[in-house]
Amino acid sequence: MTDLSDLVETPETEREPRADAVSHARAATAVADVPHMKWWGWGVPGVGFHFEDKPAFAPFVAKAVGLDLHAVAPLDPPRFDGVDVPPGRDDGRVRSAAAAVVGDAAVTDDAMDRVVHTYGKSLRDLVRVRAGVLPRTPDLVVYPGTEDEVQALVTALVAEDAVIIPFGGGSNIAGSLEPDPAESRVVVSVDLGRLDRLIDIDEASGLARIQAGALGPVLEAQLNERGWTIGHFPDSFTHSTLGGWVATRSSGMQSDKYGDIADIARGMRVARPGGLLDVRPYPSASTGPSVRELILGSEGRLGVITEVTVQVHRVPAKRVIHAYFFPNWSAGLAAMQALAASDVHPTVTRVSDARETGFSLATAKESKGLSALAQRGLMAFLKRRGWDLDELCLSFIGYEGEPDHVGRQRKAVERIVKQHGGIGVGTGPGVLYDQKKFDTPYLRDFLLDRGTAGDVSETAAPWSRLRPVYDRTIAAAEAAYASLGRQGWIMCHLSHSYHAGACLYFTFAFVFGDDPVAEYDVVKTAVQQAFADEGGSLSHHHGVGLEHAAWMPDAVSAEGVGVLRGLFAATDPGGNLNPTKIVR
Repeated sequence: MTDLSDLVETPETEREPRADAVSHARAATAVADVPHMKWWGWGVPGVGFHFEDKPAFAPFVAKAVGLDLHAVAPLDPPRFDGVDVPPGRDDGRVRSAAAAVVGDAAVTDDAMDRVVHTYGKSLRDLVRVRAGVLPRTPDLVVYPGTEDEVQALVTALVAEDAVIIPFGGGSNIAGSLEPDPAESRVVVSVDLGRLDRLIDIDEASGLARIQAGALGPVLEAQLNERGWTIGHFPDSFTHSTLGGWVATRSSGMQSDKYGDIADIARGMRVARPGGLLDVRPYPSASTGPSVRELILGSEGRLGVITEVTVQVHRVPAKRVIHAYFFPNWSAGLAAMQALAASDVHPTVTRVSDARETGFSLATAKESKGLSALAQRGLMAFLKRRGWDLDELCLSFIGYEGEPDHVGRQRKAVERIVKQHGGIGVGTGPGVLYDQKKFDTPYLRDFLLDRGTAGDVSETAAPWSRLRPVYDRTIAAAEAAYASLGRQGWIMCHLSHSYHAGACLYFTFAFVFGDDPVAEYDVVKTAVQQAFADEGGSLSHHHGVGLEHAAWMPDAVSAEGVGVLRGLFAATDPGGNLNPTKIVR
C-alpha cells in the first residue's frame, strides 16, 4: 500500500480526545490549519492537468469534441475580488450561540469562507461559482474542535432555528452542500476539518475509531503508521473525508476486495438535536430496521456525523495492478462477469470501453526508445490477430496479499481473461493508473478553462441489464448533443463488480455556448433518464443531493419517497438538518 505518512503530520492517537482538547484560545490557529480546495475549482493552487507532454491528447480532443487546444487560450484563474458575495443574514444572535460553544475564533462570516462552503465541485457548481452566481451562501461557517462541541452546537443552532449543513472536504458533485436559495433562516456550514484523528484501533477485531473530518490521506497515514489500511480510495480521496464518504455512500476503487463504505463503516456517532446517536460496531445484529443503514447516505439530514468505526486491514505485503487488453467491449464485460462469479477475488476489476480506452491512451506521455518499439510491436501483433484497434478495450485488475497468494490469484484471473480473448500487457500501465488515479478531477477544470463542459454520471445494474443500460445511455447522450447542435463525447468504464452486477461510470464532454448550465442539464438529464428507463440506479457512489433527487421515485418508488419524507419529518420536525436534499 502506498505510504502516505510523509505527506502529513500524524497526530497523537493514544488517548481519547477530551472536550477541552483544543481550547477556545487555540481555536484560531486550529481553524487556520483546516485545508480547503481552491474556491473556483478542484484541488490546490498550482496543480492541474497539462497536455503539452502528451502528444496524442490534443488530436484526440479535436476529434472528440471539436476543440482545438492549440487555438484556444485558457481563461485566467478567476479573481475573488470580482465576486459579489451577498451579505449574511445573521443579526448576531446565531453567531453568539455558536461562539458560546466553540469560541468566537471558530466562527466566521468571512466572504471567502462562505463561498468555499456554498457549493461542491460538479460542473454546475464550478460554472456558477466562477460566474459569481451565489443566490444563497451560508451565513456563518463554524469549526467545532471536539465531538462534544459538535453536539452542543447542533443543539444550540436548532434552538435558534438555524439551518445546519455539514461540510467535510467539499468534493461532492451531487448538490449535497448547496443551501436552498429560498431559505430565509440563518444557514450555518459546520466544517468538521478539526476532527481528523484516529482515536483507537481494536487490533483483535480490526476496528478503527476515526473522527469524521479526517481527509483520506490524513486517516490513511495514521493507519499506515500502525500497519493498517482502510482500503477505501475514491477518486476524491485526497480531498474528501470519512464522514463525507459515509454521508454519501461512497465507493473506492478497491471495493472488489474491501467493499463500499457501506461495508467498511461498522459503527458511527451522530450529533442530533436530542442527543448523540451511537450506532455500535457489531459484526451483525438483529435489532429491527437498521439505524446504521439509515445514516449511510443520509447527507446530513439525520444529523452531523462526528465519528465512524471502520473495518481496517493489515497493509498487504504485496500490491500490484496488471493491465489487459480485450478485443471489444462485449468481451471485456463478459470477462468481468466471469471474474465476479468465480472464486477469485481481485482488489480491482475495471474495464474501459473503446471510447475511454482511446482517451486513456491519449493521456499517456510520449513513449521513446525501447518502450516505443514495444508499444508499436504490440499493436502490430494485435492487428495480425485480427483485432480492430478502434474497438480495443483496456482493463486494470489489481491483486493484494502475500506474494504466493497474489501469484495464485493472477494465474486464476488470467485463465478467465484468456477464455474471453484478452491478453496481458504487464504492470507498466497499472503503475501509470496508480499514479494518475487521484488527478482525474483536475481535468474538469482544464476543460472548463477552455469553454468545455465535462462531468460524470454513474449507475449500477444487474449483469443482465448492463449492456442495455450502456447502449441506451450512449444513444441518449448523443441525441442530447444533436438537440443542442453540439459535438459531444461520452465514454464509460465498468468498475466495482458484485456477484449480481456492476457499476458503469460515464464521463461526458462538449463545447458549450452562452448558457453552459442549461446545456449541461439537457445532457445530464438524458443520461440520468436512460439509467432509470433501463433499470440502473440513479447513482452508485456520488449520492443524491439536489442533482439526482428528481429520479428518486424511479429508484425507490413513490411509496419509498413517502417513507423517506416521513422519516425526515419525524426526526427533524423543524427542517433544520440540511433540508431539501435527497427528497423535498
